[in-house]
Amino acid sequence: MQRKSVDSSVIAEVGYDASSAILEVLFHTGRTYHYFRVPPSEHQNLLNAKSIGGYFNRKIRTRYRGVEIGVQIE
Repeated sequence: MQRKSVDSSVIAEVGYDASSAILEVLFHTGRTYHYFRVPPSEHQNLLNAKSIGGYFNRKIRTRYRGVEIGVQIE
């Protein structure tokens, strides 16, 4: 899944796979999570939000099941 860099102090990159409805989030901490059954509109709302981190915390983190898939160390 390809991710897009975003302008956020919390989130580094966001990816989305429409066929599986999985949202992938890479945090600046290096941790990557998958969030399941996320509608395409929610992905677009996240990318268009004035505060991506704020939107994520209000609308995605608590509403969709998420699992950590890895840690990227640089």
